[in-house]
Amino acid sequence: MADHDLYDLDLSQVRFNRACGGNQGGGDDGTETCVILGVVPQAPGVFALGDSKRPDREPLVFTAEELAEAGVDPARFGLSA
Repeated sequence: MADHDLYDLDLSQVRFNRACGGNQGGGDDGTETCVILGVVPQAPGVFALGDSKRPDREPLVFTAEELAEAGVDPARFGLSA
């Protein structure tokens, strides 16, 4: 997967899944710590990673290999690499 400039990809069609934990503030008050991850449809093997509490922020984009190197398992989000 090196045929794409990762930050030129259109992320508008990415469907994000959550992995939550940490529960800053207890979780019931809307402050649960959640990371969101989604597959970039037009680029197989590429994922967008964001913060559910900051939807205004552009997600970071990684290849499956980069996620693996960082210890992020897409299966934790119900996704496959």
